[in-house]
Amino acid sequence: MRARLLWGAARSLWARGSPRPSRRSLSCGSAQLDELFARGGPLRTFLERQAESGVQWQTRGSELAAVTRLLSDKEQELRETERLLNDENEDLRKLAENEVTLCQKEITQLKHQIILLLIPSEEADENDLILEVTAGVGGQEAMLFTSEIFEMYQQYAAFKRWHFEPLEYVPSEIGGLRHASASIGGRQVYKYMKYEGGVHRVQRVPRTERQGRLHTSTMTVAILPQPTEINLVINPKDLRIDTKRASGAGGQHVNTTDSAVRIVHLPTGVVSECQQERSQLKNKEMAMKKLRARLYSMHLQEETSKRYSARKIQIGTKGRSEKIRTYNFPQNRVTDHRINKSLHDLETFMQGEHLLDELVQSLREHADYESLLEVISKKV
Repeated sequence: MRARLLWGAARSLWARGSPRPSRRSLSCGSAQLDELFARGGPLRTFLERQAESGVQWQTRGSELAAVTRLLSDKEQELRETERLLNDENEDLRKLAENEVTLCQKEITQLKHQIILLLIPSEEADENDLILEVTAGVGGQEAMLFTSEIFEMYQQYAAFKRWHFEPLEYVPSEIGGLRHASASIGGRQVYKYMKYEGGVHRVQRVPRTERQGRLHTSTMTVAILPQPTEINLVINPKDLRIDTKRASGAGGQHVNTTDSAVRIVHLPTGVVSECQQERSQLKNKEMAMKKLRARLYSMHLQEETSKRYSARKIQIGTKGRSEKIRTYNFPQNRVTDHRINKSLHDLETFMQGEHLLDELVQSLREHADYESLLEVISKKV
């Protein structure tokens, strides 16, 4: 009874002293955490040197030092509690088992907090985005695959409860998709989606293949963060706006009114077009939205090119020419080549729900891990 009361008192004291969880979310796997915080590991060494020097290298240094001390105390408590697992008293052993579990959980939370304090947040992580998909090599099969990927992301947006608004949709003759774009808005949407940019490859027997031969086709995804008015200011004098008659499939308004809009940003040569709507005003608004996203993406790439130059996982359009993922239908497998991770059950993956979210989470974990190693290497 006495032991139980002592444990209860200790738990109460810990609860009052525990740091509040951060609003930022972290992605770092348990295996990576163990590696980073292992005795003699890179992060453990970094924290020990910071504690010894007493130098606070960032504005949150005092908070980092406090959480580091809590971690050290909690690890000491865990070691002392583990000694009781071999005690002759059965009640005390059971109590110790429960305490070990709680200590381990709290240690993991403290490690996550330390990493959150070390990893710098990206400027655009809270921004909405423009999704662009474009058919690549493979003719009609590439266009069919592009349509499936666009639908997958639309379903993923619904799964995450984001807002999905198609901006442009250029279909092919047999139900595929030549090009499409959409605006996606919601909490941390860019933070989740920024690693989807790049070349997606599909391997399967196309519907149009009569001899059953396996074909390889590609499509490209671009993820462009949408800037706020503060992030990006465009001088109207830097724009040339042209109107023309819409072309291609689209209904009675095609080729009858000058509804299509083409905007050129003269200093950079960046072009944005839209002919999706009947209204020229609406098309101008959509084209401007895409232009702003492209210019802001260029700005971010310039700002972060040095920081990301050595990373395997590139952001937004940086990996536009890089083959990032293969969808192999005969093997029922999707493989992300940047982190060498494969998932099976392609039909479920293409529904844009739990399996896609699992892969997105794995990419975020790896990116956070790389970012943390960069921070440590620069400060040690």
